[in-house]
Parts: sequence; C-alpha cells; structure tokens
Amino acid sequence: MNALARQISPSVRAAALAGVALYAAMAQTATSRIVGAANHFLSTLDQSQRRSVLFAFNDEAQRVRWSNLPVKMVPRAGLAMGNLSAAQRSAALALVSSALSPRGFEKVQQIVEGDEMLKHNEGNNPMFGKDLFYISILGTPSEKDPWMFQFGGHHLALNVTIAGEHGVLTPSLTGAQPALYTANGKTVRPLGQESDKAMALLNALDESQRKQAILGFKVADLVLGPGQDGKTIQPEGLKASAMNEHQRAMLLDLISEWAGIVHESAAAARMAEMKADLGETWFAWSGPATVVPGRNITAYYRIQGPRLVIEYAPQRLGGDLSMHVHTMYRDPTNDYGRKLFTK
Repeated sequence: MNALARQISPSVRAAALAGVALYAAMAQTATSRIVGAANHFLSTLDQSQRRSVLFAFNDEAQRVRWSNLPVKMVPRAGLAMGNLSAAQRSAALALVSSALSPRGFEKVQQIVEGDEMLKHNEGNNPMFGKDLFYISILGTPSEKDPWMFQFGGHHLALNVTIAGEHGVLTPSLTGAQPALYTANGKTVRPLGQESDKAMALLNALDESQRKQAILGFKVADLVLGPGQDGKTIQPEGLKASAMNEHQRAMLLDLISEWAGIVHESAAAARMAEMKADLGETWFAWSGPATVVPGRNITAYYRIQGPRLVIEYAPQRLGGDLSMHVHTMYRDPTNDYGRKLFTK
C-alpha cells in the first residue's frame, strides 16, 4: 500500500463503497434518460435523415472522423445542425444535454456560440458558425448494449459511448476561439476554469516543485490530438505523490473540468478512478508562468496518469494565444469505451 493510500481512513473507504450503489442507481436513470432522448431525436427524422445520421457501431471510419478543424477542411458525417428543423435541432441538443452535466452542456453551448461569433467577426465566414456542428449515432440506442453518439465541429468533438450503466467521454476535444467574448452583456470564457485552476495550482507549488513541473523545453500544440489514437507518451513534470494534500485536491479539481463534462453518475465514477490513480498522476507546464488577470494563460500544460491524458494548448493562429485554445481529454486504456465491449 503506498503512502497516499494509507492516508485514506476506513470511514472514507466505507463511504466510497456505499457510494458504489448510489452511482449504479444514478447511472441506470441516466442511461434511460439518454436512450429516451436518442430515440426521440430519431423519431423526428425522415428516412433519408435517419440513413445519414445512423452508422454501424463497428464503423471505425466514422468513430475517428472528428477534429478541431472546420468541417470544410475536415468533413464530418451525420446531420448538420443547419440542415435540421427547429424541432429536430432542439431534439438533437436535448440528446447532447441528456448525456452531459449542466455545466458540461453550458460549456458546449459556449463553444458553439463562440464559433458563431467567430463567423460574424470574420465577415460571415462560411467556414464557421453554429449551423456547422454535426451529430451522428453509432449503433442502436440501448440501455444494455453499447452504442455511441458524436457531436462536434470546429473546436469541439464529443465522443460519448454508452454501455449499460457506463458512460465514457474520451476521447473528446474542447476548444475555443474566441476564448473570451461578451454575450448579453456578460463576459464568457468557455475554458476559463481550465485556465484559472491550472494557474492557481502552479502558483500553489513551492520553488522545488515548480522546477520539476515546468519543462525545460517548449510544447506548442496538442501531442495526442486528432489522429493520434493509440499513441503513447512518457509522463513528465511533477508527480502528484510529491504534492501536499491541498495541492492534490487542486489537481483533482482541475481534472474535474474535463471529467465533469459528462453526466453526474459517469463523472462520479470517473473521478473515483482519478482519485485512485492520483499518486501516479503527473502535472507538467510549458510556457509563461504568469497570466493577465481576467484572461487565459498562454502556456501549455498536461496532466497524465495511468488512465488519463489532459492537454491544454494555446494556439498562435490569430496572434493572441490567450484567445485561441485547444484542449484534449483521453483515457489511454479506454478511449471510445473499448474495454467495455472488446475482449
């Protein structure tokens, strides 16, 4: 038993075990809700639309057909939001919402609205906008058998696998451009917490820890982004076992910005995995260790554990690195939920 495990009291272990039953009950309810939303969406479509949106569950070409790039550069398959009626679009978004937490769905909406703003900021550029986000379903929506749906476009790729009580969000990409904008008189930063919490964690480290966390070389983009399924990299930076309890709590809270996008029961199960792996989880930083208040960091960072890779990568396109961000969320052991349906 490692030092971190010894710190967990018997009462905490008992509470965790008691929570397993609660997770299972919540998951069954969530699965029923998601399947119901998927079937309702399908019921709004005509036969031609159904043929466009439905794919075989084992369609590997469709499974990996996602990207951060605009759809005119990397075509998606499925149904575009712009080709749906108001009722169909509402049903499609209800499916997406059913599989996500309230905050996760809000984040997705902010990313989509940001792309609409980018469209108008660039003179109604037809490469961007909320009409160019696609939805697809692989397999048959079921409360028992595995299936998945995908939703994405420019700066967004959600791959949601449902297998009974399990919900898997990896691999998924969230990005933002502009990463800060004003809507209805309010400042919106779709990935603001991902920036602020990481900066707070770096500032909470002592000098020795910072020297380990901050890499001596530059990382400028996602290492395990689109098209990199199955690729492995070595952990770098500062290991969480070298952090104090408060710092480890901050790291878990940062991880929750991705793990918490999915619906609550799947998020709870995922966070339990992250807590179990915490002693073997690493935090690495590359770039400026300062930030302009109210804006996003311009540094790359990575969180990596046995069942986790998170990357945050500001982009130079557009000039201001704080205004254009890509992030990646993976489980190298279970991307697309593969261990739930393969032997």
